[in-house]
Amino acid sequence: MHRKSLVLLLSSVSFLIIVGFVMLISTCIFSAHADADDGYREAKRQALWFLIGVGACWFAAATDFRLWKRRVWWIYAAVCFFLALCYLPGVGMEINGERRWVGLGPLQVQPSEVGKIGVIVFLAYWFSRHPDCGKDFLRGFAYPLGIIALPLVLILFEVDIGTTSVLAATAFLMLFVAGSNWKYLTGLAMVGFITFLGMLSYAPDRMTRVMAFLDPEKYRLGAGFQQWISLMAIGSGGMTGRGIGEGRLKMLYMPFAHTDFIFPMIGEEMGLLFTVLVIVAFITIAVSGFIIAFHSPDRFGTLLAIGLVGFMSFQAFVNIGVSISILPNKGLTLPFVSYGGSSLVMALFAVGILINIYRQGRSENEEARGWVLRPRITPRV
Repeated sequence: MHRKSLVLLLSSVSFLIIVGFVMLISTCIFSAHADADDGYREAKRQALWFLIGVGACWFAAATDFRLWKRRVWWIYAAVCFFLALCYLPGVGMEINGERRWVGLGPLQVQPSEVGKIGVIVFLAYWFSRHPDCGKDFLRGFAYPLGIIALPLVLILFEVDIGTTSVLAATAFLMLFVAGSNWKYLTGLAMVGFITFLGMLSYAPDRMTRVMAFLDPEKYRLGAGFQQWISLMAIGSGGMTGRGIGEGRLKMLYMPFAHTDFIFPMIGEEMGLLFTVLVIVAFITIAVSGFIIAFHSPDRFGTLLAIGLVGFMSFQAFVNIGVSISILPNKGLTLPFVSYGGSSLVMALFAVGILINIYRQGRSENEEARGWVLRPRITPRV
C-alpha cells in the first residue's frame, strides 16, 4: 500500500485541481469582483498561482525535509513577522472587517496560510527533539503550546476564527500522536471551547452566524443567506447536475461562489456524483498521507506528514460542513479547489514535502528489508 500511496495522493490532488479550475471558469465571471472588461480575471490569476505552486511543490519535493527542522527557529520568526504585517498600516489590508491579507503590488497574500506550515514544522521539530516528553507537563505540553500561542493569537485577532480553529485542531492531533497526556489534552479542548465562545462575544457577527446555522430558514435573508442558497444549489443539482456552466445560483445569488462556497456550485452543475468524488478525493489524500507518515524514516517526518495532512483534511471538512449546513459559516476555502492563491501555493508546497518524505521513507525501508538489489562484488583471484 505504501508503494501506491504517492500515486493515490497525486491523483487525488490533480483531480481536485482540475475540478477547481473548471468550476472557477464557470463561476468567476459572476463573482462580486468580476471586471467588466475581463470576467475571467480570477481564473487567470489562479493559473498564475498554480504555476507558482507547482514550483513550490517541486522545490519541497527536491529538498530534504530535515532542512525545515534545522531552520525551524528562522521559520518561526519569519512566520510571526509575516503575520504581524497584517496589522501594519499601509501593508495589511482590511476586507469586510478582517485583516487577513498583505498587499504585495497587485497581489494579495494571506500570511495565515504560511502560518499553518510554520506551526506544524515547529511542533514536529519539538516532539522529535523531545520524543519522551509526552507525560511531562512543561516540555510535553506547556512549552510547545506557549511558543505556538503567538502565531495563533496573531491569526485569531485578524478575526480569522476558522483558520485558528483548523490550526488548533491540527496542533491537538499532533499532540495526541506525540503522546501527550490525555488529561492535558482534555483541558486544552475545554480551554479552546471557552476561547471560541469568547471570540463569538468579541465578534457579534460570528454569533449571528451561529444562530443562522441553528435555524437557517429563519435567517435565510440575513446571516444564513449563503448557507440557504448553498443547500438549494446542492439540492437542485440532483444526481447528474444541470451541466457545466448551466448553474443558476452562481448568477449573483451566491456572493462567494468561486471561493468559500464552490462546493455547492459543484453539486449544482456536476451533481451528487462529483460532490461524492470530491469527498472521496480528500479521504484518499488523508489515508495516503497517513501511510506516508507511518513509513517516514524518522519521528520528525512522521509528525510533519501527519500535521500537513491534518490541516488539509480539517479545512476540507469545515468547508464542506459549512456548505451542507452542519457547521456555522467560517469563511474557509476548499483546498486545491477554491479560488485563493496563497491557499493553493501552500497546499501544493505541503504536497511537495509529503513527496520528499515518501521518497526517503521508501528508499530506506526497502534497503532495510533487502528490496534494493545491491551490486554483487566479485572477488579478485
